[in-house]
Amino acid sequence: MIDPRCISRLNEAEEKRGPVIYWMSRDQRVQHNRALLFAQMKAKALGQPLRVVFTLASSFIGATYRQYHFMLEGLREIELLLGEMNIGFVLLQCSPQSGGPGKELEGYAGSSGAGCVVTDYSPLRISRQWKQQAAASLKVPLYEVDAHNIVPCHAASGKQEYAARTFRPKINRLLGEFLQPLQAVEAMPHRAELQKVNWREVFANLSVDRTVEPIDWLKPGERAAGEHLRRFISEKLPRYSELRNDPTAEGTSLLSAYLHFGQLSAAQVALEVQSSGAPEESKAAFLEELIVRRELSDNYCAHQEQYDAYEGLPGWARQSLEQHSLDPREALYSPQEFETAATHDRLWNAAQKELLHTGRIHGYMRMYWAKKILEWSPSPREAFETALWLNDRYALDGRDPNGYSGVAWSIGGLHDRPWFERPVYGKIRYMNASGCRRKFNVERYIAKQETG
Repeated sequence: MIDPRCISRLNEAEEKRGPVIYWMSRDQRVQHNRALLFAQMKAKALGQPLRVVFTLASSFIGATYRQYHFMLEGLREIELLLGEMNIGFVLLQCSPQSGGPGKELEGYAGSSGAGCVVTDYSPLRISRQWKQQAAASLKVPLYEVDAHNIVPCHAASGKQEYAARTFRPKINRLLGEFLQPLQAVEAMPHRAELQKVNWREVFANLSVDRTVEPIDWLKPGERAAGEHLRRFISEKLPRYSELRNDPTAEGTSLLSAYLHFGQLSAAQVALEVQSSGAPEESKAAFLEELIVRRELSDNYCAHQEQYDAYEGLPGWARQSLEQHSLDPREALYSPQEFETAATHDRLWNAAQKELLHTGRIHGYMRMYWAKKILEWSPSPREAFETALWLNDRYALDGRDPNGYSGVAWSIGGLHDRPWFERPVYGKIRYMNASGCRRKFNVERYIAKQETG
């Protein structure tokens, strides 16, 4: 049974007799998926076949071939997993002329005689627009199920939260109600007779920027995500609280790409971490990041319409930054100089090279990376835009609420408090290379990134 608080109905159309469609978007996995499970329950109750449909947008907030490749390889596996369960998988490629994913989905639902449509939840503006478009034109119900957050975003809080300390009690109060194992998605009784996706053609027809190449250190897909999670729990979680802030220790989970693409369920991660034999201190540190901090980011994007703009930053932070906007800078760099790691700071350049080559930056260094962009940009607005552009272009987990809130925290004080005032930063929390040296072996980190 899916808790009704996870489910929203986006239109008032009446159900018809016909296939149930799960419009997969943010949660690209088969198991531990509330939305797919709800769609299967609907299909079984109505005695109808179940189909999973993915609408492949021709572009998505500056994503490059790196991100599309990781996503499509995961979707290729989903087609195989669903096929073993007699569930059809359909990939609809959306051209700029098609009217977008919402219109494409509405056309397919009509032509296939769908009885109802279920989709998963995202707070991002573009996803909301697609669903609004589909909801307005579909002749059958459109249900939205939050399969990404452990505590559904709208149930956790009805407003933009000020900080983790205001959000944490609300999450913790509801966590026990929602952090429960889900029953498995099961095989349907009749084989789906649908044409297989021509993946070679799909990859060939992508019109995205191919200059940002795929990464090879992390295998995409639901099965690889599960294996990666189990290795993290057995090998790294026991020392997580000790090593997580040391970029040279390789102590982090490296799960962010799997969570971003929905190839891994945060609830599954939390349950397996809770049941592990790792020290309580390490489990608590990890779960704070996985649940409170991660779901706080969804809260920000759900309730702040300008989550990806300088105007979305807290008023006190913008006021302070603007008061110091004319302060002399130690150095000034263009977005292209930042992109090519051409600053005077070897430590910053190493972080940027990590992003370029691996599609990620260690969490501690990502804060330093963003704050130095603030320090060396002509204005705080330009700094915000540069950091967001670089993160979305190169990071596997870019274009994500975590990324938007992370940049907004580093540059604009989001979910933070005013600190001691200083030049350029104003009252924004400051970081410098000396602080990094006290945390970890900076030269070792630089050497690793410079040698690739």
